[in-house]
Amino acid sequence: MIHSKASPGAPCSVAVFGASGYSGAELVRIILRHPALKLESVYAFSQAGKLFSDLYPSISCNMEFLRYEGECAADICFLALPHGEALKIVPELIGKGKTVIDLSGDFRLKNPEEHERYYQQTKPAGSTLTYGMPELFREEIARSKALSNPGCYATSIILGLAPLFQGPDRSFRVRAVNCTAISGISGAGRTGKTELSFSEMSENMRAYKVGRHQHTPEIMQALGSSASEPSFDFTFTPVIGPFTRGIYSVLNVSLDGEISGSAVERLYREFYAAAPFVRMRDTMTEVRHVALTNFCDIHIASGPEKGRLVIVSAIDNLLKGAAGQAVQNLNIMLGLEERLGLV
Repeated sequence: MIHSKASPGAPCSVAVFGASGYSGAELVRIILRHPALKLESVYAFSQAGKLFSDLYPSISCNMEFLRYEGECAADICFLALPHGEALKIVPELIGKGKTVIDLSGDFRLKNPEEHERYYQQTKPAGSTLTYGMPELFREEIARSKALSNPGCYATSIILGLAPLFQGPDRSFRVRAVNCTAISGISGAGRTGKTELSFSEMSENMRAYKVGRHQHTPEIMQALGSSASEPSFDFTFTPVIGPFTRGIYSVLNVSLDGEISGSAVERLYREFYAAAPFVRMRDTMTEVRHVALTNFCDIHIASGPEKGRLVIVSAIDNLLKGAAGQAVQNLNIMLGLEERLGLV
């Protein structure tokens, strides 16, 4: 068992489930350099019996992938499994006193009907964990032993919008958001799909799951609304682009009420003043500014002229959108410095 506080001198043992995937591999990379964590085991189904270094030679880890059969010696379990798999084992891990961070969508949505609609899978009512977005829910995370890590698109979009919904300025309200977000190919996971091959994606872009992406209800829920009964119009167009890692979100916001451009700038900077991984940029942010980091960069690109505002945010989908944010959450859960192992 681990305690609510830990020190870098007393490493906590960690297991990574789904360590053969991109997010799982990034978790392994971070854990190996983290002074308060010790990698105990790596689990993978299809790659069981192989060495981690055979799949990822750039990461110095010669552990063998294990097949999980109900036994895990580690105190902390990260799960980077396909949607639907965590539901089968998280309750068991929690019952054994493990600290659990799930990177799938299995425990994000409070409404099981929305989960079934967007994930095409059923789950029992009440199958939710603390939502692990540190910039919004730090106190809840600090009190938790099990949480659900946000999705990558959701992280970029929610952080780009949150000050407009949760900030102290009530002189306006958000009437509509039209979002186009472009993801690198690694966001689709480590698969061999033809449509994700180099010859198909080089010099190409493609929208997909328009109006039905599974992060839609997660975004609405985190902003205090829901996909079933929305309090504002939300249009989300996900696009896959010809680069490896990163998410670039362009948020066109329609407002009711009056607020100046300087007030919007001040609102964002004050909202994120204590958020070590959110950077407000005076100039246009780019994917390369955040690639291979745990930062979310936000730029107020336009206005609010005639009640319209354009916000641009960028993250690395495998770090701030997955593994990096998961470790950031664990640092908070353990009472450690939030940036430990991540900068």
